[in-house]
Amino acid sequence: MTKEVKVGSLRIGGDAPVSVQTMYDIPLSRLEERFESRMGVLKAMGCDIIRFSYPDIAEHDALCEVVRRCPMPVVADIHFDYRNAMDAMDCGVAKIRINPGNIGARWKTEEVVRKALDKGVAIRIGLNSGSLPRNEEGKDKVNLMVDTALEYIGWFENLGFKDTVVSLKASDSELSYQAAVKFSKRSDYPMHIGVTEAGGVVTSCVRSTWTLGRLLEQGIGGTMRYSITGSIEDEVQAGVELLRTLGLRKGGMKIVSCPMCGRCSFNSQGFLKEVEHELLASGKDICVAIMGCQVNGPGEAKGADLAVTGIGNKVYLYRKGEIFKQIDAAHAREELLKAVADYE
Repeated sequence: MTKEVKVGSLRIGGDAPVSVQTMYDIPLSRLEERFESRMGVLKAMGCDIIRFSYPDIAEHDALCEVVRRCPMPVVADIHFDYRNAMDAMDCGVAKIRINPGNIGARWKTEEVVRKALDKGVAIRIGLNSGSLPRNEEGKDKVNLMVDTALEYIGWFENLGFKDTVVSLKASDSELSYQAAVKFSKRSDYPMHIGVTEAGGVVTSCVRSTWTLGRLLEQGIGGTMRYSITGSIEDEVQAGVELLRTLGLRKGGMKIVSCPMCGRCSFNSQGFLKEVEHELLASGKDICVAIMGCQVNGPGEAKGADLAVTGIGNKVYLYRKGEIFKQIDAAHAREELLKAVADYE
């Protein structure tokens, strides 16, 4: 079992459940009007931690506002300037992510560690295969990543700091996997696992699941992120779904939907895209089926708590396998969401 690290009200490692995180996709200088509602949706979908890029202390007020308004522990992502890390801790972030290799002189990292120790802030040592010490580029990357992380941990421990999480990531799935396995054999610090720059939704889900699934089945990983060129909602959905599939997270919405074929006259694919994130954020522990025709639709509806099937512009809503409403397709979204909200 790994050490346990506190990140705000959350625990990572030890016997704590594996947490899911994502990274906000808009600069702090341009916080969207729907920020609070979006954070609420992410949390309801199962997001446990969220990270924000903090490249400039000119965004101090925005980061402080984020910490105040966000319902999840906030992580500040720091590169190059150690003063940004120092400032972020004054805003009340729960954790900072740094790569000591791009912060500069060792004393700068040590200043950050001392302040984190004083403030009770956790630190993630975040190493990527593309940002390793240049004077050792010829060395095997797996060993170089692990050895570098252990060296930095030694710096931290010399200052009495132990609230450390480690990530060793690459865009290569197998390299990410091997580095995490090797590190876990040599250290009991908890790991943040993932495949960095993994690609679009399909590519990332294949690459990341191949890596994350194998690691999690071995008990490696205290927190995780799917890195997707797409929406952060997709990242959270993928992470939660993997944990549920592996039996590491219970409850929540289960969605069954057909892949579409020539029989479909109701656009179940488009409808799913329209309602999926709202369904997942509903907080309901039920199964919803979305089917495109009357061939498999009724059968799937019998196994679901709620279901939608359609023929052309007509949509049928099922509850426990029985049709309870026939509506126009234009009203299907609002009627399904209402049925979900009312379901007991």
